[in-house]
Amino acid sequence: MNHTPVHTSGRDDVTAPRAQRRRVMLKLSGEVFGGGAVGVNPDVVSHVARQIATTIPDVEVSIVVGGGNFFRGAELSQRGMDRTRADYMGMLGTVMNCLALQDFLEQAGVDTRVQTAIPMSQVAESYIPRRAIRHMEKNRIVIFGAGAGMPFFSTDTVAAQRALEINADEVLIAKNGVDGVYDDDPRSNPDAKKLDTLTYQDALVRGLKVVDATAFSLCMDNALPMRVFGMEGEGNLSRAIAGDPIGTLVTA
Repeated sequence: MNHTPVHTSGRDDVTAPRAQRRRVMLKLSGEVFGGGAVGVNPDVVSHVARQIATTIPDVEVSIVVGGGNFFRGAELSQRGMDRTRADYMGMLGTVMNCLALQDFLEQAGVDTRVQTAIPMSQVAESYIPRRAIRHMEKNRIVIFGAGAGMPFFSTDTVAAQRALEINADEVLIAKNGVDGVYDDDPRSNPDAKKLDTLTYQDALVRGLKVVDATAFSLCMDNALPMRVFGMEGEGNLSRAIAGDPIGTLVTA
């Protein structure tokens, strides 16, 4: 089998020797799981899982999921709830999404493991980077839940941090309602132009909010490429995982 060369993007390989396959970190927002509503929409999650499953075993896949279809810590705190407690509620919401995605991935024929930053041994493994890498080498998808296990961190930032720990080749940010990074908000400015490529420095200087600024900074400091793309469009998920040039490529 022909394998895609590994691109370490200038970062030191601190893990054990790895198979010459592309390894990606996919970030899915919680809104994807709810299909625009509160809770989990089984039809939507099943469709997402089938797209991801088609990329195994050609690509080693890990996933970070949000929990916005259940709770958003920042929004709850604005309504008077303690921010720390609200963020922990959001982390628990991500675990529910992890279990839903795991179920539909396994129905699609892919072995899947959930690892959580907050120990909950009856439903998932604890987060151990080297174990996650070993799972991927065995053609298992690994889904990371419970965020960073600490308040005040967005799941965008967690995706970047996890990607660095597992030595991923690229972070893939799947967005709803937008197919990449624009020079202005396309929902309010019809003349906004989509950018095919962008540097992290430009994104930070221009204040582009499509991804959390801390995630941009982490990737920039470690020369880790990021691709921002739209969920809409049949096969977009599998295309992004496979390495097709869709959306916007953000580099150092």
